[in-house]
Amino acid sequence: KLIDPDRANCESAAGEMPPGSDTTYLSVVDREGNMVSLIQSNYAGFGSGVVAPGTGFALQNRGGLFSLDPTSPNALAGRKRPLHTIIPAFAQKGDVRVAFGIMGGWNQSQAHAQFIANLADFKMNIQAALEAPRFSKHTFSGCDVMMENRFSQKTRDELSAKGHKIDLKGAFSSVVGGGQAVLRDFAAGVNYGASDPRKDGQAVAELPFE
Repeated sequence: KLIDPDRANCESAAGEMPPGSDTTYLSVVDREGNMVSLIQSNYAGFGSGVVAPGTGFALQNRGGLFSLDPTSPNALAGRKRPLHTIIPAFAQKGDVRVAFGIMGGWNQSQAHAQFIANLADFKMNIQAALEAPRFSKHTFSGCDVMMENRFSQKTRDELSAKGHKIDLKGAFSSVVGGGQAVLRDFAAGVNYGASDPRKDGQAVAELPFE
């Protein structure tokens, strides 16, 4: 609260902006089954700081993730993309196609794999697949693993017994990412949408024509 009507404010203090992140994902499917899977992330706060003329938006600077070590697979060179986590995804099996994406830094590929496993192996619908408890590892070495506390105690005990160091997180923790998904069942001609409660998204249906 910056203004108190009952007290003089002799030194104005700036307000604090709410914390946020820099990645936005959306997926869209129309009545014909055409799909878009789109993710945007500037990397640095204002990306490259370069605005494309006439567009009003700053270009990203993911090229900063290249390595200057010429022996690295991620070495800076032409006709290459740097190592990064931006994954606007599609998956298809038979008459079913899914467009999806899960935000969250280095967690993204791990969360994508868990989402697909939930669909293909555990036969969940796309909303349940997004909501299911997730685990993640944000370090490149060590035995630490972050897990939401909705995993059973039995599962956590078995992992601990194998030497994993469990870092327990909340029931729906944003550190394991948050995503959106749409699914098209071409055989039935039906679209489905889902939104992860870990993020501020929404699944919105297209209104029928009058």
